[in-house]
Amino acid sequence: MSETNPRPFLKWAGGKTQLLEEFAKRIPKELKNGEISTFVEPFIGGGAVFFHFNHKFSFEECHIYDINEELILAYNVVKRDVDDLIECLCCLTETFLSKDEEGRKEYYYSVRDEFNRTKQNINFENYSKAWIPRACQFIFLNKTCFNGLFRVNSRGEFNVPFGRHKNPKIVHLDVLRADSQILQNTKIHLGDFEKSSRYINKNSFVYFDPPYRPLSNTASFTGYSKDGFSDAEQKRLAKFFTKCDVKQAKLMLSNSDPQNICPEDDFFDVLYAKYKIERVSARRMINSDASKRGEINEIIVMNY
Repeated sequence: MSETNPRPFLKWAGGKTQLLEEFAKRIPKELKNGEISTFVEPFIGGGAVFFHFNHKFSFEECHIYDINEELILAYNVVKRDVDDLIECLCCLTETFLSKDEEGRKEYYYSVRDEFNRTKQNINFENYSKAWIPRACQFIFLNKTCFNGLFRVNSRGEFNVPFGRHKNPKIVHLDVLRADSQILQNTKIHLGDFEKSSRYINKNSFVYFDPPYRPLSNTASFTGYSKDGFSDAEQKRLAKFFTKCDVKQAKLMLSNSDPQNICPEDDFFDVLYAKYKIERVSARRMINSDASKRGEINEIIVMNY
């Protein structure tokens, strides 16, 4: 294994790196005792929890899901063709960094335009070498766009503006190679969270990290996909959580705590009333207003 520990190769809204210690305190005893062989994450996102737990516990197999086709494409390329991906990223990065600020801005938008224009040519269902430059552009845009956000418009086009980073670190060679190694025991699935049901049983540990319920009208990350994730979807997820509980899987879920804004808002307390709910302090990492990146509570729900 690489000496570099695997960790997210993307900056992602709602990333959980800062909460790994809190999660580690709350893992089920069956996982500590080596009685759980499978890890399932139905909303992979940046993958901080997956990379950390798969590295620490060496599961026999992992299953990660997401409805974001670009994200799933990137994970597949990191797993299958990391060296070619690195070569492509290095070329793109060298061209970008050789330019002055205005030139970098123009180059960013040219890559973004090509990324959107060529999407129709990509078959997201079947892996091909065409995925490598696609993943390269995706990672490049993530590292150079504003705040590392992923946002699409109603047509599914990536529309985040240029980020004006002074010295962006675009290629993390050791991280990409470590991630590629840790992904070798992992099946990567494009699809809705309910599709993960087939791999969930009494030998599974499942971590749910859905798009967080917005704490305010301006805090929403629903642009993550063109369809968003409404309160109705949160309720559908809660029903799925119960179905997984019936299967005797060990379950952990995190979400925003609406009581940060409205102490009377018991949305999740009602939704997960049958389960253990704990509140932990977290730092809001992605916000256009730096003054609003302070400490807030998030919730952790467990069925054990």
